[in-house]
Amino acid sequence: MERQARRDTAPELALRRELWRRGLRYFVDRPVGPDRRRRADVVFPRAKVAVFVDGCFWHSCPEHGTVPRNNREWWIAKLEANARRDQETDRRLAADGWTVIRVWEHEDPTVAAQIVQEAVVASRLSSSGTSDVGEGGDRD
Repeated sequence: MERQARRDTAPELALRRELWRRGLRYFVDRPVGPDRRRRADVVFPRAKVAVFVDGCFWHSCPEHGTVPRNNREWWIAKLEANARRDQETDRRLAADGWTVIRVWEHEDPTVAAQIVQEAVVASRLSSSGTSDVGEGGDRD
């Protein structure tokens, strides 16, 4: 498990490239919310948007998730704990005013970037109360 990349996975990089291409600036692998131990893959702190790019195996994707045959009971418990932690993270961040976006690693990065962009723009519009907010450019 220690050999698994914690950040800069291919799906994360593809999403970040698309967000950058759209003029959105962000932080990478940053603590979010009141519990500083929880880290999001892409963060827009002023807009309070946290993006998690979830791996199909580690986060039990309903489409691609699997459970290893060896030590099956341990893996089931581990993957269920991951899912519970994800849900708890989502609840905590939402209670603190964050918009949480979860993207599966197999999702199209262009589609995911559109969802993220819409959330960031909507957050900026609602916090500023004006309609002249751009779609990026400055570091959030």
